[in-house]
Amino acid sequence: MKRFLILQLRPEVEASDGEFQAFLKTGGLAASDVHRLPLNQAPLPQDLTLSDYSGVIVGGGPGCVSDCPQSRNPLEARMEAQLLSLMPQIIAEDMPFLGCCLGIGVLGHFLDRAVSKNRYGEEAGLAQCQLTPDGITDPLLKGIPQRFDAFVGHKEALQYLPEGCLHLVQSDHCPFQMIRYRSNIYATQFHPEADGEEFATRINMYRNKGYFPPEEVERLMALCRAADAAAPPQIVKNFVARYRAA
Repeated sequence: MKRFLILQLRPEVEASDGEFQAFLKTGGLAASDVHRLPLNQAPLPQDLTLSDYSGVIVGGGPGCVSDCPQSRNPLEARMEAQLLSLMPQIIAEDMPFLGCCLGIGVLGHFLDRAVSKNRYGEEAGLAQCQLTPDGITDPLLKGIPQRFDAFVGHKEALQYLPEGCLHLVQSDHCPFQMIRYRSNIYATQFHPEADGEEFATRINMYRNKGYFPPEEVERLMALCRAADAAAPPQIVKNFVARYRAA
């Protein structure tokens, strides 16, 4: 069986490690089933061959692809540029891809520069999501209830659906919560990999990153720990099962 490639864009080691373990847990994966590349530690290997992998999974991060290049954090800009350098092959070959949170920003930016901070940002916490008609029939959403809660937290979002994409999941505050391009390229605005404890840890870590007023951190952590957000991890599980078999 080919391994899955997990690309991470979190500069903080604790957050990156927690996210990686969350992907293993929700995907039912062992460490030997994946090739982990934390881009904060090293650039992409020059000999990286995407066809060696069953699929590509991309985590989140504090960066925003819509920020002015001159004001970017150099590390965040470098990591996102490396991920963007892989998108032409992923798109051209319709490779299995699951981009989570920042992953939808990268996909939307690459397809049509459709991402900005104009509308649809969400404070860290819970979002009430709903499957669209296309989402109800999509194989990656098999076993997902028509309405479910998911963990979110983002400053930028898709402003419209890029041409060629299907709209799979929506919410009242942020309409484009999950999309698919072609047959195998998926992205979510919410975090399908995180449970309440993991997301509470991230909230505490990013308390001064502008996602919410710092004095709200204890309330938001308690909200996440008490939340019932059991549905989204099924998406990671379905992605792994579908493309591991393929």
